[in-house]
Amino acid sequence: MKKNTFTTIWKSNFTTYGIVLLFFAVMMILMATGNLSRLMRGQLVPICAYAIMAASLNLTVGVLGELSLGHAGFVSIGCFGGGLAAALLHDAGAGELVCLAGAVLAGVLLSTLAGFLIGLPVLRLNGDYLAIVTLACCQIIKSLLTNLFVGRDESGLHTGFLTQPEGVAADAFVIRGSQGLRNAAVIDNFPAAVVLLILCLIIIYNLIDSKSGRAIMALRDNKIAARSIGINITSYKMMAFVVSAAMAGAAGALFGLSQATVLPGKFDFNMSVLILVFVVLGGLGNIRGSVIAAALLTILPEKLRFLADYRMIIYAVVLIVVMLMRNSTVFHGLGEKIQGLLRRKKTAGSPPRDPDTDPAGKEG
Repeated sequence: MKKNTFTTIWKSNFTTYGIVLLFFAVMMILMATGNLSRLMRGQLVPICAYAIMAASLNLTVGVLGELSLGHAGFVSIGCFGGGLAAALLHDAGAGELVCLAGAVLAGVLLSTLAGFLIGLPVLRLNGDYLAIVTLACCQIIKSLLTNLFVGRDESGLHTGFLTQPEGVAADAFVIRGSQGLRNAAVIDNFPAAVVLLILCLIIIYNLIDSKSGRAIMALRDNKIAARSIGINITSYKMMAFVVSAAMAGAAGALFGLSQATVLPGKFDFNMSVLILVFVVLGGLGNIRGSVIAAALLTILPEKLRFLADYRMIIYAVVLIVVMLMRNSTVFHGLGEKIQGLLRRKKTAGSPPRDPDTDPAGKEG
């Protein structure tokens, strides 16, 4: 029997959207009934931001097949660029949603530009070389932001590098060097964060399911064969890398506005590795798995706070156990048996098809 590939793909995509919407509904019900702690409420927007970061990095690591350790750099560009845009819109009297939309748009544009400029020389490399160079680019971006000063007053914007501009009041700075980004107004809008997450997932899934996405996956599987059939390797690698950077910028803007202050030092090697852990734990090329892993691993450390000094040890042990289970043939065999039982139960409960009257019942 022939499988309808298109239907299978869309069922998988809508399952991901359904999981996100179910999470949203459960959290809103818990908030309405007062059963969600203040600490957990503060984690809802960062969870959405981390989910976007993980899904976007999976586009580079899982779908394209290139290891990047500089994803935190694109997130920081979106965070600081979006924070500056939101501050200017807030000063102009714009509402919360307008500030958030402007911040996300600014973060996407700046991160897209950075992804293109970095991708031009970097994407000529492969494997470990690409990982090291992207890590170096992340460190450069962090250093630049650590020494950047941007303030605004009645006379306009004031910028400085290494030294703070003179004549600008301390509370007029949006970006103040190592003291980081200071938000004029914290925008902690969970429904808007869920909408942005779904929008990013739609963009990523549509790219993967398109002709360009199939070309990108062909590069991952065999570059020599892809080149032999006329696929432009540089163009498609750049496409995946730039879209990944753009989504990271959107996540950075969302994350930055949910915090009162964001330090440049947060966007270092550790954050890049954390996002990579989400991707690996969820499965390379598995966008839904990345989203779920990002949510669970963001919630888990907060739920383990009552264990004080032992919580990070338990967190690390959980990561090790989960990775061992994912790599276990016994675990995979058990999963396949469960899927087989469910499939047989579904087949047994459906009426038999007549191959003469039902085209879906004919064997291909």
